[in-house]
Amino acid sequence: MSADHLTLRVVDLAAEAKGAMVVELRAPCGGELPVFTPGAHIELHLGEGIVRQYSLCNDARDRDCYRVGVGLSPTSRGGSRHVHQSLRVGDLITVTAPRNNFALAEDAARHVFFAGGIGITPILSMIKWCEANRRPWHLFYLVRNRQRAAFLEELAAYGDKVTLHADDEAGGLFDVASAVDRQSPDSHFYTCGPTPLMLAVEAAARSFASEQVHFEWFTPKAPATPASTQTFSIKLARSGKTFDVPADRSILEVLELQGIQVENSCREGTCASCETRVLAGTPDHRDSVLSDAERKKNCSMMICVSRAISPTLELDL
Repeated sequence: MSADHLTLRVVDLAAEAKGAMVVELRAPCGGELPVFTPGAHIELHLGEGIVRQYSLCNDARDRDCYRVGVGLSPTSRGGSRHVHQSLRVGDLITVTAPRNNFALAEDAARHVFFAGGIGITPILSMIKWCEANRRPWHLFYLVRNRQRAAFLEELAAYGDKVTLHADDEAGGLFDVASAVDRQSPDSHFYTCGPTPLMLAVEAAARSFASEQVHFEWFTPKAPATPASTQTFSIKLARSGKTFDVPADRSILEVLELQGIQVENSCREGTCASCETRVLAGTPDHRDSVLSDAERKKNCSMMICVSRAISPTLELDL
């Protein structure tokens, strides 16, 4: 079993809520799996070129299994539909080792979680860490109805540390701004769920430092400014080769046309599989992964969506 790609066996499939399935994976011959930290995800290779990222929801102290929660998307491009309809106990699938673009700030004074629907999956792992390390936390779990709320029985054990809001019972949407306003200035916020929830928390938490507000985007966040339509050049530091990147192609696509393979998955700037070091030049960051501070450093970029402000970028490829 390599460090980067693992062959794991599906040992359990459990319906956790309406449209939500939990998949448990273990090594075929038993033994420990690569460690992960709360908020991490793995990629499942589901056949026919389908690769999807799913957050780990189990306790990071578990060394012998991975559990992921998969919501059945009504607009599925094949990933969640395959998990819900075709995956079977006993199947062997290829899985990447865990990556974390949604890390818990372990030294934070207080952790405040906003989860929408299946967005509870990475946050559940974070809650388990907080409990094990006796760190203050609170969860606002926002769903359309209880039938779609995964892990309710498990969360019930935490009592008033969990605020459950079901739209149909409350008669409307949750007041995110009011909830954020009630939090202490040293709180860190973590949000995973549908785009409207993400944007609501982002707007409500503008008075907090950007490093205190953390997001795991399901779908790409709309960039604040239009992408440049100018052609720019990329120089590959290791080979010395130079290529032009026209307005209608990404850096990743240009490299693939030249027969240069770079690891990638989502091609939407949400998974960080294609993150590449920048040695010179100024990227035009279009991803949904890097923080504002990381973007200002310009040390790396997601070559599937990001472009260039400078005429040339030198990449560590």
